[in-house]
Amino acid sequence: MGSLGLKEAVAMALGGMIGGGIYSAFGIVVAISGSVAWLAFLLAGTVAMCAGYSYVKLNELADDTGGAPTFIRAFVGSDTLAGMTGWTLLFGYIGSMALYAYAFSSFFSEMVGRLHVLGFPLASVVSVVLIGLFVGLNLLGAAETGKAEDVLTFFKIVVIGVFGVWGVWYAANGHTISLGLGELASLGPVMGAAMSFVAFQGWQLLLYDQGQFEKPVENIRKAIYVSIPAATLLYMLVAWTTVSLLDLSVIAVAPETSLLYAGIEFMGRFGAFVIGLSALFSTASAVNATLFSGAQFSSGLVGMGLVPDQFGGTDGEVPKTIVVVLGVLSAAFAVYGSLRSITSFASLAFIAVFGGISYLAFDRRRDIEGLVTPLPLVGLVGTALFFPLLLYDLYVTSPGTFFLVCLISVLVVGSELLYFEREPVAETLPWMGNE
Repeated sequence: MGSLGLKEAVAMALGGMIGGGIYSAFGIVVAISGSVAWLAFLLAGTVAMCAGYSYVKLNELADDTGGAPTFIRAFVGSDTLAGMTGWTLLFGYIGSMALYAYAFSSFFSEMVGRLHVLGFPLASVVSVVLIGLFVGLNLLGAAETGKAEDVLTFFKIVVIGVFGVWGVWYAANGHTISLGLGELASLGPVMGAAMSFVAFQGWQLLLYDQGQFEKPVENIRKAIYVSIPAATLLYMLVAWTTVSLLDLSVIAVAPETSLLYAGIEFMGRFGAFVIGLSALFSTASAVNATLFSGAQFSSGLVGMGLVPDQFGGTDGEVPKTIVVVLGVLSAAFAVYGSLRSITSFASLAFIAVFGGISYLAFDRRRDIEGLVTPLPLVGLVGTALFFPLLLYDLYVTSPGTFFLVCLISVLVVGSELLYFEREPVAETLPWMGNE
């Protein structure tokens, strides 16, 4: 029986969303959506909430606790598809860590100056050092605890809550609050919603280690229902503040640090400094938490037989191989990717998985007691709209990342087919059976 309760579950879910998303994906979403950025976050939050509802209902029905791969194995009966889902999530975590490290280095560089170290931009050096530090810590077995996350998340929410509420009040008193109602018919908020999806994925990490919670099914259900709407409201408040106080041209030039500039407008330099410190702390914490969760998640996949044993660790130990692999790939992406391409890469992975789980819940509607059928349908339709839109945007704005996504998809599908379907393939191709 776990020792963590509802408060810790809510704190961990909110920390996973607010901690990294507000300081990383937020700026690019505002730059894309403009004055209706609040609507982009509302759309994404609604789709994420419906996907969360699908997770909750499947979790209540599943015999084994777990997340998307467990549900697919239980209700579809395909280890191959479950393994593909697991790999997709792992690449989503790689993109998330790269995004958080990119945001950390951007805030750090903005606060200390745009310097160079041995000819390399300071931001790139900081990204690599940050990820390397947490790879080392995780190899030594260091990890956040639920109780600590409870306190740390409270600090993050207070800082962002004060920023959002104070900013809206300031803009409404003597300044113009911008709702962008004239832009509601544009495609901007839909594209922004698709781009922001990585900022709404933190809650699903709760499902991969349910043994740490008291009454896990009940507390995780409540935590998801509380955390996603709360995160959505905070994102909307901060979006209102930012677009009301800054010209969109300023946000477009420096989307990753737009909160700093907005904070200076009404909080002064000290307030902006607090925002900067919160950003550094939150994004660093998000890198560590995602790396640890990703490593434990991969270990779970090994335990389920969905990925080769070489990627796991021995019982009770951190899976060192996957920690190093996740760290190296994340660092490379953080250095060579752009904010937009990294955000798109990570969001695509979670859109694909959340859409699949929404479909799974909708498809099993006759077997799930009390299912409100329109909710998983909204999750399915929303993700089905977001995915091709975001993929096309990636093709136009970052062809290199687009082809990388295509290559990874081929590798994941091919690897899982060979791993699970080796015997049928060997029967078709006799030379394989002679190896």
